[in-house]
Amino acid sequence: MNIISKFTVGSEGGISDLITIIDASAYSLHQGLVPEENIKKHIENDIDPRKMINDLNDLSNQMIITYADEQPAGYSMIKSGTSHPSLPEGKKATEISFVILPEFDSEDIRQSLWKKSRSAASFTDIIWINMMAHDPLLEFLKGLGFSVAADATAGPFQLPSHILQLEVGKG
Repeated sequence: MNIISKFTVGSEGGISDLITIIDASAYSLHQGLVPEENIKKHIENDIDPRKMINDLNDLSNQMIITYADEQPAGYSMIKSGTSHPSLPEGKKATEISFVILPEFDSEDIRQSLWKKSRSAASFTDIIWINMMAHDPLLEFLKGLGFSVAADATAGPFQLPSHILQLEVGKG
C-alpha cells in the first residue's frame, strides 16, 4: 500500500477529500451511540465547506491529509495558539484533530499521519486534543506520550471525551 501524508490547502480537491473523511468518520464514531437520523442531520446541516475553506485560509491553521493508494484515509488539523483551561498556563499550546477512517486504520497510516502532524507542531510547547473516550485512536495517542489533562465532551453530540496533552519536549 502506498501511504503519503501531505499538507493540503483549501482547494476544491482538498476540501472534497476532507469532507469524505469527516462524513465517514461521523458515522463510524457515532454509530450505535447516536440515532442514525441525527448523524445524517449533522452531516447535512453542520458540515460546511465554506467554513472549512475559511479555517484553512487562516494562517494559524494547517491541514494534513493521509492517503492510502490515493484514497483519503485520515486527516489532522493543526490550530496554533489555541489552548484549554486544563492545560498549564504560560506555555504555547497547539490543538490538533487526529482522524483515521476505520477501514484504513493501521500502524503505518497512524505513524505517517502522526509524524507529519508532530513535525508541523514542532514550534509549540504542548500539543493537545479533545478525543472521544470511545475513539479507537485514544490508546495510540496515549502510547505516544499523551496524558489525560481533563475529562470533557466532544463532537456534535457532546459525547464523553478526554483532553489529552503532550509536552513537545518529551514527545
